[in-house]
Amino acid sequence: MDRIRIRGGRPLEGRISIGGAKNAALPLMTAALLTDETLTLENLPFLADITTLSHLLVQHGASITMTGAAREAETGHTLALSARNIVSTTAPYDLVRKMRASILVLGPLLARCGEARVSLPGGCAIGTRPVDLHIAGLERLGATIELKGGYIDARAPGGLTGAEIVFAKPSVGATENLLMAASLARGTTVLSGPMYYLRDGLKSPALAWIFALVAAGLIGIGLTMRRASMRRI
Repeated sequence: MDRIRIRGGRPLEGRISIGGAKNAALPLMTAALLTDETLTLENLPFLADITTLSHLLVQHGASITMTGAAREAETGHTLALSARNIVSTTAPYDLVRKMRASILVLGPLLARCGEARVSLPGGCAIGTRPVDLHIAGLERLGATIELKGGYIDARAPGGLTGAEIVFAKPSVGATENLLMAASLARGTTVLSGPMYYLRDGLKSPALAWIFALVAAGLIGIGLTMRRASMRRI
């Protein structure tokens, strides 16, 4: 069994730069698909998943500019994402298979374009990769969804409509996907049930979503310990 052995007895001192959290960065990157304005994210970590998702977003038509550290004290890089013109609503298997978080393009593409075709993560059957909560929630918002050839084929040509969605079990990814989809839906959407960001005392990266969308002027929101409601502004 691996272990970490620490021999103390001396004071610790020094300065360490903290990189941004990957699990907050990835969903925030996909949020760029919700708008035709430029989204700038600072202090993103230098990780393969950031690069992989960047390639997927470029495939959809986003333009991405990457620079070095935003500030001297930061170790990450700055990313400017612009999805003014979405040229494809298909997320192909060869890109999605590399990272499960790629499923997070489903909600934004469907909400903004009225359609999305996204490969199942890993290209495997729905039972082995739990995307059922994503699909059920989008259907509650009015989407028509079919599973064909290893792809989630979602359509909402008339747009999405707010609804109440009750989670049967916790899912950070489904919460994030549905928050993004609901931000462009007509009316009010209510999420309730054992969502991670509520269960953990509002500490999950999913919470960053809510405030990011509020800051963008996309939604108004109300929170209780087991319920989140939102409406498009």
